[in-house]
Amino acid sequence: MKKRILFTGGSGKAGRHAVPYLVEAGYEVHNIDLTPLESPGVTNLIADITDSGQMFNVLSMHRDFPDLEGGQGPQPFDAVVHFAAVPRILIKPDNETFRINTMGTYNVIEAAVKLGVRKVVVASSETTYGVCFAEGHRDFHHFPLEEDYDVNPMDSYGLSKVVNEKTARAFAERYGADVYALRIGNVIEPHEYANFPAYFADTSIRKRIAWSYIDARDLGQIVKLCIEKDGLGYQVFNAANDTVSANTPTRELAAQYFPNVSFRREVDTYEGLLSNRKIKDVLGFREEHDWRKYVKV
Repeated sequence: MKKRILFTGGSGKAGRHAVPYLVEAGYEVHNIDLTPLESPGVTNLIADITDSGQMFNVLSMHRDFPDLEGGQGPQPFDAVVHFAAVPRILIKPDNETFRINTMGTYNVIEAAVKLGVRKVVVASSETTYGVCFAEGHRDFHHFPLEEDYDVNPMDSYGLSKVVNEKTARAFAERYGADVYALRIGNVIEPHEYANFPAYFADTSIRKRIAWSYIDARDLGQIVKLCIEKDGLGYQVFNAANDTVSANTPTRELAAQYFPNVSFRREVDTYEGLLSNRKIKDVLGFREEHDWRKYVKV
C-alpha cells in the first residue's frame, strides 16, 4: 500500500516541485493550501494553517471521493510535510508574518502528533543564520554554516523559523515523534538557471544567502529521504546543494565580502558555505541537479 503524505503548502515555489517528486516516488500526496496544485495524482483541500480546528480536520477526513468506497472511515496519514508559510518578509506586516508562520507550524505539528502521525518534516530556513534579512551589513559568526550554529536572526521571518524549530523539538520530545526541520537554502526552479550568469557577473547579489541554493527537485529528494529515515527524533538539516551558486571559488567569495569571518574547517574549492554534509552523511543525499548541468560558463 502506498504511503499517504499530507503536504501543506504544496502549491508554493518549493512544494510544486517536491510534491510531484513524491508522487513519482510512489506516495499518495494530499496538498493543503489556499490554492490548489493542479498536478497528476495529487488531491487538494483548501484550508488555513492558522486555524487549529481545520488542521485537526484535514488530518482526520477523507482525501477524495473514492475513499468513501472502503467503508472503513478516513485512513491515517503516514507522514506530514509542512511547507505552508508566508515565504519572506515584506509580503505581509511583520506581526502577521510571525503569527502565521509560528501558529501555523504549531497547529500542524500538534494535530499531526496528537492524531498519531510519527513523522513530520517542517520547512525551516537559511534565514535563521541571521544575515539574509539583517539591517545593513552583518557578518556570519563563522564558516561554513552548519546545524550547530548559534542562530540569531533579527527579522520577523527568520525569527519565526527559529521559533518553529523549537516548536518541532518540543513536540518531538513530548510525543516521541520524528520531527525534522529543514533549513532550506534559496530554492531554484529549473527556469531560474537563466539568472545565474547575472549572479556570476555580480557576486554581491547573493552574498546575504552565502551564495547557497537548493534545486527544487533536489529538495524533493531530501523530503523523500526524511520520510524514509526513521528513529532520529528531533533533527535539523541544512537543505542545500553541494556548491556555491557562483563560478568564483568559495574562499575568494568569503575573503571579498566577509573578510573578518573565520573558517572552522577546510572547504573544497567551490563547496557551499551553507553546508550539506549532515544530510549527505545522515540521510544519504546526493545532488542530481548541479547548476553546471544547466549554465554555460
